[in-house]
Amino acid sequence: MSMTTRVTRVIMRRQPPRQCSTNNTTLERRTVQHGECQRNHAINVGGFVVDGCMEFFPSGAEGTVGALICDTCGCHKNFHQRETHIYITCHCTSDSGYHVFR
Repeated sequence: MSMTTRVTRVIMRRQPPRQCSTNNTTLERRTVQHGECQRNHAINVGGFVVDGCMEFFPSGAEGTVGALICDTCGCHKNFHQRETHIYITCHCTSDSGYHVFR
């Protein structure tokens, strides 16, 4: 089974990076979401059927076993497509403020 990971990159620039001071600070924030279920329910008969669950919703609180099971389809979290979003913020010391890139 092959899993696909999509990376979303947000680009917002208020000034070109080459004009930033060398004393700037950057902050990287990553968020992970689990999208549609990819579990093949017909693998025993040689087919391919997914259940149509479009997003992972945990069935329990964080830190419990239920947090790893989808409340909608009953599948483990690993069967859902993993989506990683990366946001990098560069705080410049110049007058023009900041820009987010990557």
